[in-house]
Amino acid sequence: MSKIKVLVTGIIPEAGLSELRQNFDVTYDPKIETRQWVLKHLSEYEGLLLMGMKGDRELIDAGTNLKIITANGVGFDHIDIEYAKSKGIVVANCPQGVRVPTAEMTFTLLLAAVRHIHFYDKVVRSGQWIDVSKQQYMGMSLQDKILGVYGMGRIGSQVAQFAQAFGMKVIYNDARRLDTDLEQQLAVKYVDFDTLVKTADVITLHAPALPSTTGIFNADVFKKMKNTAYIINAARGVLIKQDDLITALQQGQIAGAGLDVFETEPNIPQALRELDNVVMTPHAGTGTLEARTAIAAEASQNLISYLCDNQARNQVNK
Repeated sequence: MSKIKVLVTGIIPEAGLSELRQNFDVTYDPKIETRQWVLKHLSEYEGLLLMGMKGDRELIDAGTNLKIITANGVGFDHIDIEYAKSKGIVVANCPQGVRVPTAEMTFTLLLAAVRHIHFYDKVVRSGQWIDVSKQQYMGMSLQDKILGVYGMGRIGSQVAQFAQAFGMKVIYNDARRLDTDLEQQLAVKYVDFDTLVKTADVITLHAPALPSTTGIFNADVFKKMKNTAYIINAARGVLIKQDDLITALQQGQIAGAGLDVFETEPNIPQALRELDNVVMTPHAGTGTLEARTAIAAEASQNLISYLCDNQARNQVNK
């Protein structure tokens, strides 16, 4: 009896695919699997582990025998989940594997931003030296500062725990408020969006890209923030209106930013790249071998559970 065929796209650690290979006939070769190749051959497959290309209507229409698409990560805004649903295709994501590594990257950016690591590194590499007793060169300590978390899900709650270890107080805003017991367990306080913006010393973003969240951090919001405050984004680039952020950073409306994602990535504006009060990474929140292996294993489980047992784990288009 022939095995079910599954296609894997993108660059995936082999260690994360071992269980997938045990259960299915897996096609994985990032050297040949261009989008054109995928569109031509996708009709041969019942399962798709998608990374590195859009799961749009064209791709979904090409998968005439597809039963399930799993994203290789928590984000699924690159997949037309409603169109897939109309075709009877389950779409799943991987919320567990990204939690800790993305929270680690968030806090790395936070520390780098508030302690001016990019600027200090640039000065030292240039062969110069500065006197950090001068106030204009000083960063900000985290003890007793307020962290504002926009989106208190798995990653946001992990970042909150990291922040509390540094002595920060945590407030949050989310479309859905947590249960009171969970708020007490996490030692976080719910506030409305306007209070979060005006009160926080550092704001970190952990919301999905939705019509209601796209561009929510814009010129009006930056004007309401403290001019000593920082914004950190390792979630989705479109949450921030990039041009408005550049203006806010240039004019000192806010103190700085730490960015792993961008509205226009991979094309980063020259004006943003020239600023000393922003530290940037190339969408590397899950950029460790351990994280990528765990995510691939979670994506594999999505495929195995549905194609073998008809159990749709982590489905996002119910």
